[in-house]
Amino acid sequence: MVSESGAATPGTLHIVSTPIGNLGDLSPRAVEILRGVNAVLAEDTRHSRVLCDRYDIHTAMVAYHEHNEAKATPGLVARLLGGDSLALVSDAGTPLLSDPGSRLVRAALDAGVRVSPVPGASALLAALAGAGLAADRFTFFGFLARKGGERPRAIAEIAALAHTAVVYEAPNRVAETLAELEAAGAGERQAVVARELTKQFEEFRRGTVSELARYYGEHEARGEVVLLVAGASPLVVDEARLRERAATLRAEGMSARDLTRVLMETEHAPRNLAYRIAHE
Repeated sequence: MVSESGAATPGTLHIVSTPIGNLGDLSPRAVEILRGVNAVLAEDTRHSRVLCDRYDIHTAMVAYHEHNEAKATPGLVARLLGGDSLALVSDAGTPLLSDPGSRLVRAALDAGVRVSPVPGASALLAALAGAGLAADRFTFFGFLARKGGERPRAIAEIAALAHTAVVYEAPNRVAETLAELEAAGAGERQAVVARELTKQFEEFRRGTVSELARYYGEHEARGEVVLLVAGASPLVVDEARLRERAATLRAEGMSARDLTRVLMETEHAPRNLAYRIAHE
């Protein structure tokens, strides 16, 4: 499209969510967008062609994945600036969530191109909706690193988290991840392994981290897996005990400042409570 000044009007980059298993979950708006753009940017064109054939979508496809995104992004932004509208899809679910696309979205925005999300299926949200764990606050970890220092740090963070953690995991590593969480002190936490979401053999298996670690140590998980772990229960602070401890330390001549620090470090008292008791 060309404006009255003769300059091309930039097109739109649509971020289109696609089904995570059940092909019936593609929204009417998504179908309309996929039919109307100049090209569909697909993580795997063969995979996405099956979906498009189901909905009689014949738009040209361009491969866009983690191995070519750096090289392909500048040319795609040039197409957008030239007036083409493009639709980015991943193999399943919402693009950018553990899938390629963030580089293109950032480059398009930096170039002044409109980016428009087309919501739909998401394994992350589907798992949260059906798990039965608290969903008012959660942290999404994507796929955990397989090795190196990043993995134990993530495991420790999940074990200490006070709200629900959501992890994408390969089926052959579910038992190992659960065992590592158990070893990190999260064995008694409630957890859910959501498997094959929206498909024929959809399953939510619930239990403690330890129970699920034992189960998947004996039964291999199959299909796409989302692992959810409930947050750690808040520590119950005994204020009477804190006051007794504070009185003892105060009698020994400890300052209010040092007393606050000791109550926090040794008694795990919240900062505000430790400060108040120390200054009583």
